[in-house]
Amino acid sequence: MKKTIVITGANRGIGLAMATEYQAKGHTVYGLCRNSSSELDALNIHVVPNVDVAKPEGIKNMKKALSGIGIDILVCNAGILRDESLSDLNVETIREQFEVNAIAPLVVVETLQCNLNPDGKVAMITSRMGSIADNGSGGRYGYRMSKAALNAAAMSLSKDLYSEDIAVGIYHPGYVQTDMVNHGGDIPASEAASRIVGLIDKLTLAETGVFKHSNGETLPW
Repeated sequence: MKKTIVITGANRGIGLAMATEYQAKGHTVYGLCRNSSSELDALNIHVVPNVDVAKPEGIKNMKKALSGIGIDILVCNAGILRDESLSDLNVETIREQFEVNAIAPLVVVETLQCNLNPDGKVAMITSRMGSIADNGSGGRYGYRMSKAALNAAAMSLSKDLYSEDIAVGIYHPGYVQTDMVNHGGDIPASEAASRIVGLIDKLTLAETGVFKHSNGETLPW
């Protein structure tokens, strides 16, 4: 059955790979991004540029572009990675990551809530670095804290959207070969995307709010 998919941060990395996967399956895809890319343009999907999810103007552009569009799957993928340590603490980059990684996805869902079709799904692309129990190395303060905050927001969304029959998936893609990590990952973006798409396909209200690795493993909070 053909579905309508909306993906933030679709111009590269996991977002681009997910857009590619969904387009190949014959779905209608809206790829949201700050700036498009030649790879995204080549997919022949609905590209929506000028959407910086951390800026009010970007949210306004998103809302306008998707006015009247019923959404079956909303993928909140846009995110950033900065690096802070206790000996080199940059509060500004920590704030920046909170804005993009935690607050922006919540605003995106709230803005597009009325667009979500019955039995729709929301997928939050997070990280196991947001797991408190799984933190064995410290550091990366802004990224860890912002992803933990995203996980908390996603859990609340799973409760608040339950009565609307909308399930929320919370997904760690794996260590993926993207620009974000200078392509130092252990799986390509295409594999991560395929795994996540598979998990979203299987997502039901029975598993809403579960934090999962893209390989299907349930992760600790």
